[in-house]
Amino acid sequence: MDEELKCPVCGSLFKDPILLPCSHNVCLACARNIIVQTPEGETPPHNRASGNLDYDYLDMDKMSMYSETDSGYGSYTPCLKSPNGVRVFPPTVVGVHRHCSITCPLCHRSVSLDERGLRGFPRNRLVESIVSRYQQSRGGGVKCQLCDRNPVDATVMCEQCDVYYCTPCQQRCHPSRGPLAKHRLLPPSQAPNAAARTGGTQQQQPPATARKPATCADHEAENFSMYCTSCKAPVCMKCLEDGKHANHDVKPLAVMWKQHKCQLSQALNGVSDKAKDAKEFLVQLKNMLTQIQENGVEFEACLVAQCDSLIEALSRQKAKLLTKTTKEKDCKLKVVRDQITHCTMKLRQTTGMMEFCLEVIKENDPSGFLQISDALIKRVTSSQDQWVKGALEPKVGPEFDLNLNTDALLQSILQLDFVQNKAESGPVPSAPLLQLEKCCSRDNSATLAWRVPAPPGSPIEGYVLELDDGNGGQYREVYVGKETVCTVDGLHFNSAYNTRVKAYNVTGVGPYSQPVVLKTSDVAWFTFDPSSAHRDIVLSNENQTVTCSSYDDRVVLGTAAFSKGVHYWELRVDRYDNHPDPAFGVARINAVKDMMLGKDDKAWAMYVDNNRSWFMHNNSHTNRAEGGVFKGATVGILLDLNKHTLTFFINNQQHGPIAFEGLEGVFMPAVSLNRNVQVTLLTGLEVPKNTKQK
Repeated sequence: MDEELKCPVCGSLFKDPILLPCSHNVCLACARNIIVQTPEGETPPHNRASGNLDYDYLDMDKMSMYSETDSGYGSYTPCLKSPNGVRVFPPTVVGVHRHCSITCPLCHRSVSLDERGLRGFPRNRLVESIVSRYQQSRGGGVKCQLCDRNPVDATVMCEQCDVYYCTPCQQRCHPSRGPLAKHRLLPPSQAPNAAARTGGTQQQQPPATARKPATCADHEAENFSMYCTSCKAPVCMKCLEDGKHANHDVKPLAVMWKQHKCQLSQALNGVSDKAKDAKEFLVQLKNMLTQIQENGVEFEACLVAQCDSLIEALSRQKAKLLTKTTKEKDCKLKVVRDQITHCTMKLRQTTGMMEFCLEVIKENDPSGFLQISDALIKRVTSSQDQWVKGALEPKVGPEFDLNLNTDALLQSILQLDFVQNKAESGPVPSAPLLQLEKCCSRDNSATLAWRVPAPPGSPIEGYVLELDDGNGGQYREVYVGKETVCTVDGLHFNSAYNTRVKAYNVTGVGPYSQPVVLKTSDVAWFTFDPSSAHRDIVLSNENQTVTCSSYDDRVVLGTAAFSKGVHYWELRVDRYDNHPDPAFGVARINAVKDMMLGKDDKAWAMYVDNNRSWFMHNNSHTNRAEGGVFKGATVGILLDLNKHTLTFFINNQQHGPIAFEGLEGVFMPAVSLNRNVQVTLLTGLEVPKNTKQK
């Protein structure tokens, strides 16, 4: 209420307030300071200050629109030098009101003064009474009498000691125990001499019951007794007799007083409800401040944890990639060092033999020379044959065939942001349903199809298909996209895979579908792969028969890749001319394709002619065995990745011991041959039993 009782001009509590025609109040002294002169002869006829308050606000607004530029006279202008932007002029000379006006500092409406000046405005005794009661209720600001410096407001007064205390001084100097326990402590406003302590405020203001009744401004001796509803102002009996309100609707003052009090009370009830709602709203806002602080701390901690988990996952993946890089580097270094050792040894042998042959040539004994010349010629020829094509070429290159594409991941990190308005964007998608009638497996491939039972509020942006490792291990993502059908190739034969799928949209990721188990074929069915074959390879019979257009050996791989299980396939020799030596076995997908299978470190093979065979890996020949191939013969390959061994068969009989052991990784069926050989691939065969170790 404090702001309601302050003058808009001086900012202090009202003192001798007068009521302006616009129903706003100003102090009488302040009103004298805001009076301005108006142009002579242009005073609005209905703007004279009088007690009837009968004037036209529209005309008043028109007549108040004078500026210093237009008329050369002072007028109301907002200013920051007073509490409500009112420019305060020097006091007008007393008695000169003929061409003066006053502007309300709140609504900026002007009214001209008549010959009575400010006395033409009624004095607001109601506001005076409220200000008086308000000052009494505040207690006049009684200060503590025991504070050494900057005394604060007193909270109690001891009736026996006649001393005012603030709370700290009362607890320290006047405790409620011992002899002082019987002293009576009163609030400062109830003290017997409170009026004297507060400067006599109560004596200066008479009680409300003794206030003099308000009198008419036009008839100072007459009290208000009636209320003019047309002018909305109290009037006296002489105002009615003079005829100014003769034709107006007037009612007894007491009746209208009660009626307006009732209306004000009803209006206050509505405002009171709004004020109550506002208080509750403020409490809600203050509670929200606390919740925002708590939720902010919790959310920041959660954000830090999520970012830390991303960094940790990236660090783990970094360690894995570094391990792979180290393995690749060590493998290349081992191959180069082995090649250096092998080449150094052969070079030493060749150099020694050359030096010996030069010394023999220097001898002048024909018979002695001829005794050893034949053997030396054979040794030199044999040594020359050892430096076959490719022997003086590095088996590996200095470049690393490892490419790390981080563009997509970096783009995802840069686009990492909060998802707003989840409630407005709709729920996450429901779990998809795998359509069993459309899901199938063939060889080592699996085809899956799914659908979403009910469309969510937001459109689906894509799906994530996951498979385990075929042994009930962890799931891994094999497809992310918008399609609802997906075929996964390169699975293990004779394995059961658990599959599941989930959908995602702008809101988030939905739940997984019910898992479905798909089993791959027990045995491998495959053909030769034209996409990875050397360009001289010629395929026919739906890529099951192969030959070559070159006299040099060329390599072709199968379409299947094996990393677990036991697998067996055969190759039937359809044509065999001029005793060539084809090679049969397995290889990595990046094996060299323009030389015999087994000459590099990425292939394990048996090469065979019409009489004998050898096992070969990394150009190392081992385990010569008697017995060769001919037209119509079959060569079988048994790859046992459970025991990590490779065994060969000719015409359904094991040929030699187990050829290779310790095989790890992914292997593909492979054959190398030239134009003198043609073979046909036979797959889906039963695995031979009882293989021999030696």
